[in-house]
Amino acid sequence: MTADPRRGERDKRVVLAQPRGFCAGVRRAIGIVERALDLHGAPVYVRKEIVHNHYIVSELEKRGARFVDSEDEVPEGALCVFSAHGVSPAVRAGAAHRGLEVIDATCPLVAKVHQEALRYARDGRIILLVGHVGHEEVEGVQGEAPEHTIVIETVEDVQRLDLPDDTPVAYLTQTTLSFDETARVVAELHRRFSDIVGPHGDDICYASQNRQNAVEELARRSDLVLVVGSRNSSNSLRMVEVAREHGCAAHLVPDVTHLDEQWLNGVTSIGVSSGASAPEILVRELVDRLAALGHDDVELQRGVPEDVVFSMPGRLADPVTGRVPRTPLADEAR
Repeated sequence: MTADPRRGERDKRVVLAQPRGFCAGVRRAIGIVERALDLHGAPVYVRKEIVHNHYIVSELEKRGARFVDSEDEVPEGALCVFSAHGVSPAVRAGAAHRGLEVIDATCPLVAKVHQEALRYARDGRIILLVGHVGHEEVEGVQGEAPEHTIVIETVEDVQRLDLPDDTPVAYLTQTTLSFDETARVVAELHRRFSDIVGPHGDDICYASQNRQNAVEELARRSDLVLVVGSRNSSNSLRMVEVAREHGCAAHLVPDVTHLDEQWLNGVTSIGVSSGASAPEILVRELVDRLAALGHDDVELQRGVPEDVVFSMPGRLADPVTGRVPRTPLADEAR
């Protein structure tokens, strides 16, 4: 039998991860900025990036959002939205001092970690916060009890802690970490300290975990995994790490212009996913480009359905209906 010379081309496929893209906290945060612009008009000031995605930030800037690094940059009395990553009490105090009208877009799952930090600090425990130094979410949580909090990232950091083994400690984690790596750090904390408590449930958010699980499955059946997400997106970076840890080549793709066609040499199956702050339009553009390069057989991975919805602030409701309408950017590809 003569081999079909087109067979290799037909076998080239793309497997789309499920779930992927926007989580409930991201939709809520983006929708808050869109509704604030609808109700109050431009400009609406946003402290830091509302979510870590360059496309989203650019689109909101076009609509009149102004992103600033500090509440001190917002004109006195103006409207200011706090990002999904949360802020410290010092930032809230600074905003109040300037008379800012604040709308808080902190993800409810991040807000939960803030409350846990306050509770453990009141109990007199040293808080060991597992996370990345300098990340906005970590800075916000640490700010709840800075004198009681130590940020750690690795098992080695735990081993280097200059604390007696019987110190009353509590651990918390950044919500966008790698589940496996965090589990190793938490296990070392339990080995090291005799008086240790932690949250009743895992602080790593459902969306980060679901996307990591889906990427792990992609890595098992793909020659290459591409994760759409910005370089400052912690959960997107973790997804790339998860794929690599399971033996698959993987790359972060902020948008289709960052696709290196050399990555596709010798590749038959490509897994594609996206971080929790990456819009579906960027995934579609990448898939279209891969199709043009011969990977035009697209398969949707089976995955965990996500039906979580976080309510919007009541102050953003329509004055006539009393309901908060959906907004175009936040509602993309729902």
